[in-house]
Amino acid sequence: MNFRTPLLVTPSVHKISLQTPVLALGSCFAEVMGDKLLANKFSTLINPFGVIFNPVSLAGLLESVLAGTPADPHGLVNTPDGWRHYDFHSRIAAAGPEDLLRLADHQIGQTGKFLRTAQWLLLTLGTSLVYRRTGTGRVAANCHKVPAKHFVRELLPAEAVFSSLSNMITQLTARYPVLKIVLTVSPVRHLKDTLPLNAVSKSILRVACHQLTEVHAQVQYFPAFEIMTDDLRDYRFYKADMVHPSEVAEAYIWQKFTEAFMDDPTRAFLQEWEKIRQAMAHRPFNVHSLAHQAFIRNTIARLISLRGKATVEEEIAYLQAQLLLPGHND
Repeated sequence: MNFRTPLLVTPSVHKISLQTPVLALGSCFAEVMGDKLLANKFSTLINPFGVIFNPVSLAGLLESVLAGTPADPHGLVNTPDGWRHYDFHSRIAAAGPEDLLRLADHQIGQTGKFLRTAQWLLLTLGTSLVYRRTGTGRVAANCHKVPAKHFVRELLPAEAVFSSLSNMITQLTARYPVLKIVLTVSPVRHLKDTLPLNAVSKSILRVACHQLTEVHAQVQYFPAFEIMTDDLRDYRFYKADMVHPSEVAEAYIWQKFTEAFMDDPTRAFLQEWEKIRQAMAHRPFNVHSLAHQAFIRNTIARLISLRGKATVEEEIAYLQAQLLLPGHND
């Protein structure tokens, strides 16, 4: 008897390789996937604006990148922890308003520069619940702990999610026709919105994602949300907060992602690279032993064999620094 429903992800016709830069944007799960890409030697830029949960703010930031529009000075807010901006996550911060605007504009510029060479865009949508500023009606990407009276909470309809993302994607693919876009709905649960509203919010995002794949040929959907909720489907795959996927769940979702979006040579590299990462993490009892020195030389040789596929000079230098001179291994 089968007590699970394994989710079979349809392989993508287009593949991500080590030579195809990836821009990962969106919720904290975009950082999970982006970090795995980066750790496995993919050229990756991860959330240059910080974590952005809602699709309207995400679309607006990408439109600013495409147009080269500077950060809106009317979005500045002076908090007890320093200056922040309603269009950016709280990690985009500065001691003064001018410094913050310069930082925000720098992030917009750097994202635009990366996007010119990027071949993949990974967008992870977190929630369709948004907070509009009462003074301007603009959706805030982050409320920065400003009192609730300054915002009106709103559940975006699927049409609004679709419209904001579709307009952005149209502009994006017109400028960069080779760019491929992967949409995901974050498997992270927003329990502060209550479980019923979390379910509604995620379903709206999922409907919009489906509509976008029907309209835009460059857009694909990766079912991270479904893998977590229907394939794994067990609280043991959550961290202790019962909100975020555990490391085991993240690894399983990553495996499904590589199976769908990476070709055989790239997956073969990932397997070899994982073995090398484990080897480098090994901590011996005696670093001076002949056995460990041979182990280091063998690992360096394996790294050198990967030079044509990935940048491994930092790892080689790290291991070479552990080699002892002849006659100093007693």
